[in-house]
Amino acid sequence: MHSPSPCLSRTVGSVDSRIRSSDVGPSSWLAPTDSLTWPSSFATLTANRRRVRLFLAINLPSHQRRALFHATTALREAAPTLSWVREPLLHLTLKFLGDQPSEVAERVSTMIQAVASRHREVVMELGGVGAFPNFRRPRVVWMGVAAAPKLELLHHELEAGAAELGFDLDGRPFRPHLTLARVKPRVATLDMRRALARAAKGIHFFDETVVDTIDLMQSELSPSGATYKVLASAPLRGA
Repeated sequence: MHSPSPCLSRTVGSVDSRIRSSDVGPSSWLAPTDSLTWPSSFATLTANRRRVRLFLAINLPSHQRRALFHATTALREAAPTLSWVREPLLHLTLKFLGDQPSEVAERVSTMIQAVASRHREVVMELGGVGAFPNFRRPRVVWMGVAAAPKLELLHHELEAGAAELGFDLDGRPFRPHLTLARVKPRVATLDMRRALARAAKGIHFFDETVVDTIDLMQSELSPSGATYKVLASAPLRGA
């Protein structure tokens, strides 16, 4: 495996026989306030003429999210006060687009369909736990994703396509990862940071998944929890 580097209603992520996962935990880990859903149409979205928070993502199958969540239990036990991402919301962000007028979503959808049609399915390898910038000063705790050339090329073309629509290019190196937790300033004590680093060394989760879609996501925040909606799903070409 490569070294890991440190997005009509229905649930996203059906079981895929091509994906290997370790034993998973109970379904009770699913938070009832968190969901991944499809809106009925772009017409409904744009009729409201409001601003929406958008990002591009690769979503994992539900059984694989459960396996990953179960495998990282020790991290949450070591630092329970961090802002941990709930199981249904685990994903790889390809590009954050920010708050946009609702009509922008359809143009972004057209762009990702065009990009996806030029790329074959990608095998994505998961494994290794780390923190940005490090566990001494953590801001983000992550599960690593191997920076495979096909994944990097897909990301590059999405960046270029977004730039053509007027979005800023992200000049930072692409470091694919699944965010597990966000660390607010002064929340993680020295003892907690040390416990988190020790727990990370004991996580031995390695898996792979076949990426067959790019998803345009809408994020909605509320006091009861986050909700992600898949506004459009662009299929990659079969292998």
